[in-house]
Amino acid sequence: MKKFLVFFISILFIFGCNENVKQAQGFKNGEEIELESVFGKKIALVYKNGGFVLKNDEKKVLMIDIFGTFCQPCQSEAPNIMDYQIQNKDKFMLIALTHYEDTTNEQIQQNFSQKYNAFYFISNDQNKNSRIINQIVHDIGYKDEVALPFKVVLKNSKYQNLTDVDSDIFGVKYYLGGVNITRMREDLDKIYANSQI
Repeated sequence: MKKFLVFFISILFIFGCNENVKQAQGFKNGEEIELESVFGKKIALVYKNGGFVLKNDEKKVLMIDIFGTFCQPCQSEAPNIMDYQIQNKDKFMLIALTHYEDTTNEQIQQNFSQKYNAFYFISNDQNKNSRIINQIVHDIGYKDEVALPFKVVLKNSKYQNLTDVDSDIFGVKYYLGGVNITRMREDLDKIYANSQI
């Protein structure tokens, strides 16, 4: 009986600790996370007031793209998103996070960046990427499994309203699936114009 009681208390302690660890993995206000791109460039995100901003460039509109190099819609939209990044580099930053894959930085450089003209910031650190992704889906209240590509847009750490890819209805907090670059431009123009957000 004594062994059973010790076993039962140990199980409660373990599960209790796991729950606390889960909660501790969420970002705290002001917490920074450094990311390194597959090409070696480093940036930091700051979790601030319920969303992310780019450290030392908080005024930029930030798009976080959760994607996979194997994903056909991700491949198709990469050149257009790259062009948009270049044209709007003073006010826009794209950070792409690999998800659901195990690949090297070199493979991403050769088989995605060079092949699809995707030379924007791509993080391949699965631990950091997963932590950011988990925070995003928590922040926006997204309850389903994340399908690829999945994008959010933040301005001043606030998740912005976007046009739903399937229904073409404005007002969702994410793009799910390949996004039409014209629609994306229209949404971002609205976000830039709204100086109160």
